[in-house]
Amino acid sequence: MPTRKIHNRVIPTCSVLALAGLGFVLSSCSSTGGGRYSQRHDSAPDRLVDVSQVANAVPRAEPRSRYGNPASYVVRGRRYHTLTDSRGYRERGVASWYGTKFHGHRTSSGESYDMYAMSAAHKSLPLPTYARVTNLRNGKSVVVKINDRGPFHDNRLIDLSYAAASQLGILGEGTGLVEVESINPDQPAQHTRPTGNLASKPKTHTRTVKQAGAGTHKPLLYLQVGAFLSRDNAERLKRRLIATTSPEKLHISEGNANHQHIYRVRIGPLDSVESADQLTQSLQQHGIESPRVIID
Repeated sequence: MPTRKIHNRVIPTCSVLALAGLGFVLSSCSSTGGGRYSQRHDSAPDRLVDVSQVANAVPRAEPRSRYGNPASYVVRGRRYHTLTDSRGYRERGVASWYGTKFHGHRTSSGESYDMYAMSAAHKSLPLPTYARVTNLRNGKSVVVKINDRGPFHDNRLIDLSYAAASQLGILGEGTGLVEVESINPDQPAQHTRPTGNLASKPKTHTRTVKQAGAGTHKPLLYLQVGAFLSRDNAERLKRRLIATTSPEKLHISEGNANHQHIYRVRIGPLDSVESADQLTQSLQQHGIESPRVIID
């Protein structure tokens, strides 16, 4: 999703989702440009609004959105697949936020976007899904209702409402390193901890990028550009990447996935999300598409 920097904030712009197999397009509040919006660019409210007391979303069992859950959909030539189940989902990545441009407009689920409510947009989780989002740098967390699609920008995992981003403390930077954990409405108590630092390390799940431990150390940001069963293949990619980045930031880390030993080629740690975005563009110019954000 393209972004525009305003007063040191990265602001998402809006687009249209082409929903496969449905024969129509569905506008997404967290996506790129469209004539139905009165604002050309997104922004924060033009007056100070205190959202510190906005309550967390309350998880409850709801039927799936009629329009927001195609098996797959296409945005700017890239196909995205919708998960059939949100249970057990936990992933780390970069959060952005969206505000006044989309306030009051229809989201992908059919609800109106309220930037003063605890909501969010996600590319693949079923709509609606309730999730806890934790800022890995300060340990603050909120519970949001995911009712929209997006953000369609490289290196972004979730787009937060203005209120949610404010409570997590990411408005000033425009982005933040977060962990997103889905909530089972039938067992919400185990997920709806009070806002603040996590007290303990959560259990590992198969969708986890790394084991969580928010608030215990400063999270480190990497780009993973390949994963191989062969060490030789990883070394070849590493040599290819020397022309695009500092050699001291190139690493091969070993791990296991699907009961197999693998070699991951990573670049980092990186200084900022902006650095990761710039590096991603450079890698794409060298024919390396869609590196994956990793947060340790």
